[in-house]
Amino acid sequence: MLKRKLAVLAAAGVAVFLAGCETTNMKMGNPEAKTVATGAAGGSATSGENTQLEKCASPLGTVSLVENETAGWYTILRNEYRLPPTANLLRLLVQQSNCFVVVERSAAGMRAMNRERELMSSGQSRQGSNFGGGQMVASDYGLSPEIIFSEGNTGGGVAALGGLLGGGRGAALASIGGSMKTREASTMLTLVDNRSGVQVSASEGSASKTDMNLFGGIGGWAGAGGLGGYQNTPQGKVITAAFMDAYNQMVRALRNYKAQSVQGQGLGGGGRLGVDGAAPPQQTYTPQTAPAKSRTTNQRKKR
Repeated sequence: MLKRKLAVLAAAGVAVFLAGCETTNMKMGNPEAKTVATGAAGGSATSGENTQLEKCASPLGTVSLVENETAGWYTILRNEYRLPPTANLLRLLVQQSNCFVVVERSAAGMRAMNRERELMSSGQSRQGSNFGGGQMVASDYGLSPEIIFSEGNTGGGVAALGGLLGGGRGAALASIGGSMKTREASTMLTLVDNRSGVQVSASEGSASKTDMNLFGGIGGWAGAGGLGGYQNTPQGKVITAAFMDAYNQMVRALRNYKAQSVQGQGLGGGGRLGVDGAAPPQQTYTPQTAPAKSRTTNQRKKR
């Protein structure tokens, strides 16, 4: 009798186990893990992008992502939150918007391209590979991101998210009131013309999200490579939304772009806030002056 009961229980356990297996099949494209940055881009074509992302009818030029890896915000992002570089995220947003063509300038990317050229130079690449010079596309602009982190306790029952996780700093603020938690993030983007060094555009973005469960999911916030950390962690998702907001703000401004101009002197020609008694830079030397002297000297030699 006992053996029969054990057999029934074992069979029931196997059935439950198999039923559980049916509910744990692999799923691709989990909507709960998504951020506002979704989908893909291939050239000017896109797939599954966020409908709130601002777009351009045609690219405004080429752009490279420039992250200041020595900045304090970058150290916090990588070491404390273990999130991937923001360039991985911004590349997707920029290409999907079709406002710029993204060119590779990261250390790893440049090493990979240089390695192929070295193989060709050594004679190891097959004929027709054509990795010769003169093919790299110039970067017209540099896009620099920044995350504005908040300091520890702000009082009134509001504590920085970093205080909950350790470190005392956070890009998101946790508002502790019952079972509610609000995360906020603020970001900035700066666009610089690489030829002149002139700042073309700057924008700020922000995002916030309130959760009902105060401690839900805190244990699994370590980020992964690619966009994993931005898609799977609460702080990553709110940072992503803040960057999209900043980028959308920038695109709206660039649609109505008008170059800044300095009357009279022109950019770098001394400016309009001159110091009394000082000659404007353009009066101390001009490219036309030197050639004129050279011509005079040559004419004297001929005589």
